[in-house]
Amino acid sequence: MTSYYSALFFTAFLPITVMLYGMAPRRFRWAVLLLASYGFFFALSGALIAFVALSTAVVYACARMMGANLAEKNRQLATASSGKREIREACKRKNRRIVFAAVVANIGILAVLKYSGFFGLSLASALAAFGISIDLSIPSFALPIGISFYTLMAVSYVVDVYRERTKADKNLGHVALFLAFFPGIMEGPLSRYNDVAPSLIAGEPLNRKNLYAGTLRIMWGMAKKIIVADRLNAFVKPVFDNYGSYDGGVIALAAILYTIQLYCDFSGTMDVALGMGRVFNVTLPENFRQPFFSRTASEFWQRWHITLGLWFKDYVYYPISLSKPCKMLTTKARKRFGNRYGPLLASSVALFCVWIGNGLWHGAGSQYIFFGLYYFVLIMAGGLIEPPCARAAQHFGIDRNSWPYRTFQTVRTLAIIFVGELFFRSNSLEAGLAMMGRIAGDFTIEAFTTGSALQIGFGVGDGLIVTLFMMLVLAVGVVKERGCNLWEWATAQSALLRWSLVILLFVGTVTFGAYGLGYTPVDPMYAQF
Repeated sequence: MTSYYSALFFTAFLPITVMLYGMAPRRFRWAVLLLASYGFFFALSGALIAFVALSTAVVYACARMMGANLAEKNRQLATASSGKREIREACKRKNRRIVFAAVVANIGILAVLKYSGFFGLSLASALAAFGISIDLSIPSFALPIGISFYTLMAVSYVVDVYRERTKADKNLGHVALFLAFFPGIMEGPLSRYNDVAPSLIAGEPLNRKNLYAGTLRIMWGMAKKIIVADRLNAFVKPVFDNYGSYDGGVIALAAILYTIQLYCDFSGTMDVALGMGRVFNVTLPENFRQPFFSRTASEFWQRWHITLGLWFKDYVYYPISLSKPCKMLTTKARKRFGNRYGPLLASSVALFCVWIGNGLWHGAGSQYIFFGLYYFVLIMAGGLIEPPCARAAQHFGIDRNSWPYRTFQTVRTLAIIFVGELFFRSNSLEAGLAMMGRIAGDFTIEAFTTGSALQIGFGVGDGLIVTLFMMLVLAVGVVKERGCNLWEWATAQSALLRWSLVILLFVGTVTFGAYGLGYTPVDPMYAQF
């Protein structure tokens, strides 16, 4: 068993887990999910399960200590006739030290395992530029599956306890289940304790509605992953690995197809994860909202990987922007540049930290740092030019809500996304720049007119299958964009129609899925981050 998409997972692991969950007494069902989650994690990462156990132990202990301090504070406040402010400040100082230790421990583990090699080589290269030769090569470490996801969830839990938004759970098993719940351990979504833990612990019985809705969404996610994402990999991988052999037209197409591949892979896996959660009556947060309908880069990131964006907003952007240094900077910038541009320029400090963090979170490589800076510059530029653009549109009588203008904005945003994903997928920053150079300086359509593009692991039949299925994905997106909840709609239909949809998706995936001879199995792409 290597992922959700292995035959062993769907034919044995998941059915057995569902059966045991349904048979167990209600008060023990959370324990069934915990054992299944740790079993799944062990099957994928072996002894590296020690890292998720260590992370769980750290945040549990720190949260309990903060909870004890808060309880003591409340007892003292209840009997104190004076000095209440001092009591609150003393508790806050104690808990600040504890939460700092918990965050440093969790982020430190992630940094050592994921980034130490990259930063060692980067520092050695920087010193070499000054004539200092030092061998700072650090051996690479095996990464446990989902380390970037459960680390951020661990941080959110302990910080929310510090902020008194969440009560420290006395049950270690509950915290362990929250961090390791198997539907979300590979690629998220990034959940918050208050939103997910109650339903994980409640042990609600299985019911037909949830079983159907969950199964339908699982099959929809598998179809996107196996029919589209895995098939497109046969074209995308050789072009990105050997870009010097192709002209700019082929590289541009590879960037577009990679964007589609990544979307179908990641959103498809999210559908599988949310579907499995639904089976157990656990509502995981949505991670996508039709991102390709976005009109700006900023809106795109409000629709793509939504839970990561919210995490950075709550635990990076707001703490930095509300810190004393940033408040002082905002005050000075407002006096110097006015109420419009002053706060925007001051907030750029927090936004910069967010996007550097976003880039590094995705991977240890210069291309990921560039990816973060790319969106930082675009979003900042968008905020700066929005007022003059609005005035210009008003001056020239341009209706910014008209379909031509909206279409222009969407096409422009898609171009921005394709460029960003080219760098994101490239094997290095140098490779990304070289590929952009070939697009700009050697763009031709010769490979398409001669048919040589169809020899890059991707034939006419593959193109037809991808096109037809993506038309279906687009149609579903349009319906959802108009406010229709397709999962609930399908659940409300007759049993014949409901299960016909499931069977149709299953047969379609089996018939048109990319697997077998000629195809290399592709693990969920975001699991590597």
